[in-house]
Order: sequence, then C-alpha cells, then structure tokens
Amino acid sequence: MLLTVDPTSEVPLFAQLAAAVRAEAAAGRIHAGDRLPAAREVAAGLAVNVHTVLRAYQDLRDEGLVDLRRGRGAVLTAQAATLEDLRTDIDGLVARARAAGIHPDALAALVKEIARDR
Repeated sequence: MLLTVDPTSEVPLFAQLAAAVRAEAAAGRIHAGDRLPAAREVAAGLAVNVHTVLRAYQDLRDEGLVDLRRGRGAVLTAQAATLEDLRTDIDGLVARARAAGIHPDALAALVKEIARDR
C-alpha cells in the first residue's frame, strides 16, 4: 500500500492520510483484516510526525473503518469492504450522470443533500 501526502496542500496531513487509506480500500487494494503499516513506519517514510499518522488512524477508527489495538496495530474492519462495493455503485451512478449531461458538481451536491437528509 502506497500512502502519499502533499505538504503544500491546504488539506491537513492527517486528513490526506485518512483519505489515502479510504481510497485504497475503495479501490480494493486493501481488504478487511489487512493490517495498516505501523504509525512510526508511515511517519518515517513520509517525514511527518507520528502523531499525524495516529490522528489519521484514529479518525478512521471513529468512522468504523479501522480497529486499533495495542500490540496489534491498525486493522481494516469489514466495513472497509463496503467502500469497495460503494465504489462500484458510484462508478455506475457517475456513468449515468455523465450520459445524461449532468455536471459532476451537480451530482456531488445531490449526493451530499441526500446523505444529509438520511
């Protein structure tokens, strides 16, 4: 698994890391039960503070995507598999919207509105 961050981005590094893990799960490159790299390893590889990585892992834990345990590290939960399924559904939705000439911003606004209402 390759995690990257853009230090010049306005998006906080921990948010970029969490998004990278979500993207890996959605793309099916990591699966439920897979262990994420140790926080110290990721921090050293990206030249970021270990607390930045831990914050990303904690956010993923709060979302239910990662199980954090002492001595075991961060492990993807079964909910991560749902991201891959959703990605397939979203790909179909995007294709339908594109065929209908709907702008991506309009589609995103619709998805956000529906997600907020439920």
